[in-house]
Amino acid sequence: MAKSEFFIFGDSHPFEEVEDGITRQILGYNDELMMVKASFKEGAIGYIHQHTQSQATYVESGEFEVQIGSEIKTLKSGDCFFVPPNIEHGAICKKAGALIDTFNPHRDDFLAE
Repeated sequence: MAKSEFFIFGDSHPFEEVEDGITRQILGYNDELMMVKASFKEGAIGYIHQHTQSQATYVESGEFEVQIGSEIKTLKSGDCFFVPPNIEHGAICKKAGALIDTFNPHRDDFLAE
């Protein structure tokens, strides 16, 4: 079973750049669940994509225009969104901030990079 350590300290755990203006920090995972922090600079785009995992995301800070399927909503700190498997989705960062993503099951593609 793939898994992370029990304790992950954010100030000493690495971020990786994944897109222009977007960094990712894997916070914890096992085969069934993964939590990831994605930090965005203003104007950064999380391009439309889809995956087989269910995703629940908490807007930690900032403001994001989020598209799920054909619906678009503006979300700010404290808001959340849910994406079922295989549904196209993406986000445009309107004010710099961070998203806390959870995936079930974990994202193998995030671990392979």
